[in-house]
Amino acid sequence: MGPGLVILFSLFGVLKGQGGKQMSIEECCKDGRDRGIDKQDCTALPLISESTTCRIVQEQCCAAVLEDSICTNGINMAKDQGGCDTQFPGSTCETKTAKMCCDCCLLGRAAQEKGLPCDHSLSLGYQCGLVSRACCDDGAPDVETNNNLVSDKDNKTLTVKDNPLLNECSNGLAKCAQECVGNGTCACFKGYKLKPDGKNCEDINECLLGASNCRVGERCINTLGSFRCQREVSCGTGYELTDSNNCKDIDECESGTHNCAPDFMCQNSQGSFRCRPKNQCGDGYIQDALGSCIDINECLAQTGPCHPGQLCMNTVGSFTCQRNSVNCGRGYHLNDNGNRCVDIDECKGPDGACAGHGCINLVGSFRCECKTGFIFNSISRVCEDINECRHYPGRLCAHKCENAVGSYKCSCTQGFKLASDGRNCDDLNECESSPCSQECANVYGSYQCYCRRGYQLSDRDGINCEDIDECALPTGGHICSYRCHNTPGSFHCNCPATGYTLAPNGRSCQDVDECVTGTHTCSETESCFNVQGGFRCLFFECPPNYRRAGENRCERLLCNQTSECLASPLRITYYHLTFPTNIPVPTNVFRMGPSNTVPGDHVQIAIVGGNKGDFFSAQRVPSGGVMAVTRPITEPQDFELSLEMRLLRYGTTSTYLAKVLVFVVQEQPILPYNAIPE
Repeated sequence: MGPGLVILFSLFGVLKGQGGKQMSIEECCKDGRDRGIDKQDCTALPLISESTTCRIVQEQCCAAVLEDSICTNGINMAKDQGGCDTQFPGSTCETKTAKMCCDCCLLGRAAQEKGLPCDHSLSLGYQCGLVSRACCDDGAPDVETNNNLVSDKDNKTLTVKDNPLLNECSNGLAKCAQECVGNGTCACFKGYKLKPDGKNCEDINECLLGASNCRVGERCINTLGSFRCQREVSCGTGYELTDSNNCKDIDECESGTHNCAPDFMCQNSQGSFRCRPKNQCGDGYIQDALGSCIDINECLAQTGPCHPGQLCMNTVGSFTCQRNSVNCGRGYHLNDNGNRCVDIDECKGPDGACAGHGCINLVGSFRCECKTGFIFNSISRVCEDINECRHYPGRLCAHKCENAVGSYKCSCTQGFKLASDGRNCDDLNECESSPCSQECANVYGSYQCYCRRGYQLSDRDGINCEDIDECALPTGGHICSYRCHNTPGSFHCNCPATGYTLAPNGRSCQDVDECVTGTHTCSETESCFNVQGGFRCLFFECPPNYRRAGENRCERLLCNQTSECLASPLRITYYHLTFPTNIPVPTNVFRMGPSNTVPGDHVQIAIVGGNKGDFFSAQRVPSGGVMAVTRPITEPQDFELSLEMRLLRYGTTSTYLAKVLVFVVQEQPILPYNAIPE
């Protein structure tokens, strides 16, 4: 129908309504259209069915009615005013729709005036194209185009007998949607117009074109092939709506719905009725509501019952006229002698005629000198208040102006206070009332709260400050090397209870050298060796047939030339190493070789003990040999490795043994936030 027509598919069949009633698509649409006519909110309609499809049909049919009404307003403005510059009422969306229909209608009328075809090839929107073509067709003269005859629903089409050119109509080759009028030419019923394809017909929206004959107070509702007029308001009390959409008076007297007493007679009137007494009063009297006869004061009820120059005197049931010698006009009255008219001083009295304003008596009249803020109305002859805010908009107050009797007063919007001149507005420093939980910055017309370091502004109210949990931030795991503890507005780092102390930067943990600080528990016969996070107490004794030759070395005594003695190492040296777990592999951790080299030396090196787990290996290098970690060590543990070096020099083989104590400790300790160390 209209540009906002919603196509509803019939595949949904019937819908289950409230209470088990089966609702059809048409009933859902009719309910939506009726509510759209009543200008209800289409997005919050009461549901008449539990079906989602019915709800969609309700909303879309309701929206179609509202869009048709809005679009019609725009088309009517284009037709009546010939322009679309007037501000449309309603919301922004309604304004855009009305202006679009107005502009598109002007486009169609311009095409018709210039003789251009109404079905232009412009890439307009669907609704704009319909409105443009409708306004173009509406302004075109009533002529037959391409010999296409549009038939009325009540007229009969031509037959093959009347016109032999209708052979294509009779044999079905024309394929017309509604009527075929000869020589394969298609036509449409009344209320439809032929589409550009020359075969199908589309409904003419008489409401959009303004072609309806709806009266004032009636709304045009488009229907397929026609339209109907519906009253926008009810008929009111005393009337009923007829089938022809007219308001007809209800005859309460005939229908017996009046409430007249037995002594009264019912007399119908338009929209009501009157109760007339059955007993009538004579001339000069009038009956009241109770039927009593009351004298009519003809001197007041009639206009000039007496001749000019005569004075009317009322009597019971009649009146008399007496000659009046003097008749004073407005502003005058008879003097005490009753023989001439003198001026009335309207300004006499406590308030005078000007109700507190200045009064100046004039001959036969008076004039008011109104106070400031009032103006004299020459018709009502009173001083009326001047609405300064309406007469001088934007010139009296900086923000808001409120009219008062005889004056006006200015006020300011939120965030401002009235200046000393009573007209301008100064910025209000809201920070003086301490609205923020921490810091406040005044800005023009408002204020801004902000927080101290370690806090952030709450997203809930923008006023209170919340502590920033630095330990829970994405970078919180890197703030402290071991454990992070959040505090209000800040944080602090902790280290393991033993073996570590907090570095001067307050974040890193550094090892405590118990051997230097003297906090170890080694005995006097033991030596203290510091490791990461702790210490070791070391003690060694030289084996039999060896003597101690230093802090960490044992040398073999003279042999008795036995093979067992000669095969033992010349020197046993004790070494201590420490490194953390998970060091890269391979990593050389110990080097062993002769103190000086001689050409022709041959060195062999091997691990001969203590290599549990095969984490270490030895290999020869040009200057001796090295021991390396070849497998990842993931757990802290201690190793007592025996590394043997055989030196062949000048045909003699000498053996040297290195006792290497390796202490593998846990790498730099790091705990997740709020983890509890053991």
